[in-house]
Amino acid sequence: MKAIVYRSTGSWYNIKTETGKAMSARIKGVFKIDDITSTNPLAVGDEVIIEVESESANTAIITEILPRRNYINRQSPSHKKQHHIVAANIDQSVMFATLREPKTSQGFIDRFLVTCEAYHVPAIVVFNKADVYKNKELDKYAALKEMYAAIGYRTVLMSVKNNEGVEEVRAALQNKTTLLSGHSGVGKSSFINAIFPELKLKTQDVSGWSGKGLHTTTFAEMFDLPSDTGGRVIDTPGMREFGLVDISKQELSHYFPEMARLINDCQFNNCLHINEPGCAIKDAVVNGSIDEERYISYYNILESIDEKTY
Repeated sequence: MKAIVYRSTGSWYNIKTETGKAMSARIKGVFKIDDITSTNPLAVGDEVIIEVESESANTAIITEILPRRNYINRQSPSHKKQHHIVAANIDQSVMFATLREPKTSQGFIDRFLVTCEAYHVPAIVVFNKADVYKNKELDKYAALKEMYAAIGYRTVLMSVKNNEGVEEVRAALQNKTTLLSGHSGVGKSSFINAIFPELKLKTQDVSGWSGKGLHTTTFAEMFDLPSDTGGRVIDTPGMREFGLVDISKQELSHYFPEMARLINDCQFNNCLHINEPGCAIKDAVVNGSIDEERYISYYNILESIDEKTY
């Protein structure tokens, strides 16, 4: 029987069968998938084959993981040389960001977008908490919207508190499986509560002493959207940082769409776009066709990649 993983809590998984029956399941033995070594063998969104273990206890054994269409991963917070699969088999991702209380760095957003590009997952960036933005933040949003639109990314300005932009984001989720991500305190849980009031997810204020959001979601979990919308959303634990894995320095520019278009115009085919002569990317930054802030993001990410892991 086929089923989909809705929640992982360590050794047990919440699954839903093709007929819509919710069950608890555990893994039979050890899985090694496509030579992927991750800290979690199964991820939310995985499609699996199960055998019913106990009808009365409503438990099952997961005997096989079906091939993944795609997945999003990040560096494991506890094992820097390993990665953690955040979710599998997703149609799109929505990154929640904020320009105040707490402020999301552009580097954090761009790291997430690089990962989405690497795994062919379309991405939308939602800037939440518009109700606390002053003119400075609104000007910043306008600049970011223009920058990201120029390279093909959609952005949405939203205030869950004032119910602004919520319907636009909800409409974007229709009939798709969507990964919701962002660092702690950006309002993911508040958004989910706005579209699923019956869930009453825990939310927490931003920590006053650090300006950082406090962790509320402990495990990634998938929810079915109301029948009039269709689709599913996957809520993920808030992240302090987003570490890239399995991306080399040579590959990085391929995942910046505005750079990928110009790579073949560089003088050298192994150009890293830093000090090399005849670099089309650097020329594009100088003439303004590549945004300087995006190039700075690229440089910072490039510097953070540890080649010893390849």
